[in-house]
This record gives sequence, structure tokens and C-alpha cells, in this order.
Amino acid sequence: MTRPLLITDCDEVLLYMIGHFCEWLEQDKGVLFDFEKPGFTNSMTRIGSGEKLDEAEMWGLLNAFFDDEMHRQTPVDGAMEAIGAIREHADVVVLTNLMDHRQDARAAQLREFGLDLPIFTNQGPKGPALKAILEEYRPSRAVFVDDLAQHHDSVGDSAPAVHRLHLCAEPRLARFIPCAHEAGHAHARIDRWSEALPWVLARLHGEDEEDTSHNE
Repeated sequence: MTRPLLITDCDEVLLYMIGHFCEWLEQDKGVLFDFEKPGFTNSMTRIGSGEKLDEAEMWGLLNAFFDDEMHRQTPVDGAMEAIGAIREHADVVVLTNLMDHRQDARAAQLREFGLDLPIFTNQGPKGPALKAILEEYRPSRAVFVDDLAQHHDSVGDSAPAVHRLHLCAEPRLARFIPCAHEAGHAHARIDRWSEALPWVLARLHGEDEEDTSHNE
């Protein structure tokens, strides 16, 4: 019988990203990132003038971060330990929305923190990519973890039998993003790995529990 499978996102799930991105923007680029402004395209302004960056420049800065600044990223609290515990019971792969040419860099980045995991890169909704992973691994059960609600919606459409956990470990971001659990696209919302680990293990073991939301 095949092993269970955890399919997890990376940024804000395994590694903190947006906080380090904001620090780099302010220190090196003279740009302020405002978490309280809705939508990524409204969040960046020039320090001093308050001029809003155009969309092309914003995406250019994000791409530059992933090309040259990923070394700034640090592990999410409890994530490395949780993944280590999960690997004792299940296979673990990373499904990350990065351009394909960054696959090796992401793999090397995670290895530096002790996680040697298969990396699947993707652009756009994650449902079709996750379905392809399921076809490759043929797991007995599967759990999907991601910080963005739209990916839970997509996975729910493509692979409804997969258990879906909405987890966003960055508190400054978590309070503003739409909740996939409240929208009915995820089975639970838990933003701390200390609480998420038992939930994930229970699903990988085939234990049924009530859907939960552990937000504060």
C-alpha cells in the first residue's frame, strides 16, 4: 500500500517571505510595503513621495527578490520540526508558485534548513498541478497546506478528496487574507504548526475529526 502524502506550499508555510521582502524593499529600494492596503498591486509606494509603484515595477521587484534575495528567508516557527515528524509517517513534497527556473534554488534553500524534498513549481491555480502529483504518487491519503485561499478553491475543484488546511504563518498577512475555511474551500484554518501538526497527522492516518479554525 502506498504511503500518505503531504503536499505543502513554501512561502509563509515553511519559510517566512513577505516580512523579509518588506525589509529588503525598504532598506535597498526605498519602497514601503503597506500590509493594510488591499491587494498586492496597491501595497507598494516610494518612501518620501508616497508615489504608488506601477504593476510592472512591483512584479519586477518580486522577481528580483526570488532571483537574488531568497537567502534572507528564515524558517517558519515549528515548520521544520513538523515536517520532520510528518516524514516519519508520509511522503512530503513542496508545490510552490515560482517560475520553473527557480526550482533548483528552492530545493537548495530548503536543504540548508534540513529539508531535502521534491520540489514542484507552478504558475497560476494549483489544482491541476496537485492532481498531476497525485497521479504520480498514488497516495493512500493526501493533505494539502497553503496560505492562499484561491489555491484551496482550485484544489477542491481538481481533487476534492484531498484534505485542505489553510495555514498562513505570517501574522501581519494572516489577518488580511481571505479565509479559505470560512469560504468553504478548506477543511480547516490553523496558522501555527504547533496546532497544525496534530491535525495533519490525523488526516494522514485516516482519522476523522471536526473541521476547525484556530485563529486569534
